Amino acid sequence: MKATIVTLPGDGIGPEVTAAAVKVLRTVAERWGFQVTVWEYPVGGASIDRFGVPLTDETLEICRRADAVLLGAVGGPEWDDLPQQLKPEAALLALRRELGVYANIRPVKVFPTLAGASSLKTKIIRGTDFVVVRELTGGIYFGQPRGLQTERGWNTMVYRRREVERIARLAFRMALERRRKVTSVDKANVLEVSRFWREVVNDVARDFPEVTLEHMYVDNAAMQLVMNPRQFDVILTGNMFGDILSDIGGAVSGSLGLLPSASLGDSGALYEPVHGSAPDIAGKKVANPIAAIASVALMFTHTFKVPEAAAVIQQAIEHTLAEGYCTPDIAFPGAKTVSTDDMVQLILHQIENIQEERKSGVII
Repeated sequence: MKATIVTLPGDGIGPEVTAAAVKVLRTVAERWGFQVTVWEYPVGGASIDRFGVPLTDETLEICRRADAVLLGAVGGPEWDDLPQQLKPEAALLALRRELGVYANIRPVKVFPTLAGASSLKTKIIRGTDFVVVRELTGGIYFGQPRGLQTERGWNTMVYRRREVERIARLAFRMALERRRKVTSVDKANVLEVSRFWREVVNDVARDFPEVTLEHMYVDNAAMQLVMNPRQFDVILTGNMFGDILSDIGGAVSGSLGLLPSASLGDSGALYEPVHGSAPDIAGKKVANPIAAIASVALMFTHTFKVPEAAAVIQQAIEHTLAEGYCTPDIAFPGAKTVSTDDMVQLILHQIENIQEERKSGVII
């Protein structure tokens, strides 16, 4: 198999974690007999400094032609005063829109070794394993009209039946492969658009009688995520609510540096860690590369269609953490704190060990 991957390292710690993820991508691709070509282009603040815009037409066209895009992170204080359409974050919205990646998949899993790294009590979060399925190209972030004046500002939250149906069907299909429960999150007690969302989700649910559907208001969902996160399996929600709830998932897991994401469409695919650019630690070699590496695992699942390779990457991460190695953001009593580069090498070593054990018939 041949594949072309575009990397967009971006700003802050983006280049560091992207480089780490590419090492894992190349290693695993080679071991599975894939021929991977990797192209790198600037995005966000790096693109603004070089070209004056956060995403050039050339970069966007290359991304359209690629099999998948791997993004690091964008943004930083030096670009905060720019007009909205020229901020680094504008590149993300443009990529999502132009690549047609309407479904954002954000798994949240609490690793046993790191249960104490969360700010929540261990007894509350232990065993947590859910996924947020966020609609990504509709809702208030893209709705029109929108505007800003001296005395008021406004945005429009719009969802169309096709947008809700396709994300709901994906969530229900994912639930069939998990614990067969979907929690649809909205604000139907206040918003007409949420009442519409709920009606369409109910219609889709009739095609999936094996899956249990529950509805939950977003304010209650936020509370339940920190009180009893184990109750969730697949959380289905819109663009803005999903943005907020998946970051709460970072607090549950212990660090945003652990959370990967996949943004999928009918043809395009964009993979990125959930965390931001963290300019305060950029260049210090302490950034957590796990979210970016786990995003590569999602790439092997959804783009390469080789879940076995994804499982090896995930197991390598878990084994490395179980041996007590961590970056500073997830340090716990007795842990062996390592640099970004060291963490990558430890995970690569585990990948090699796992594959050798598999070849010898050892079940892990």
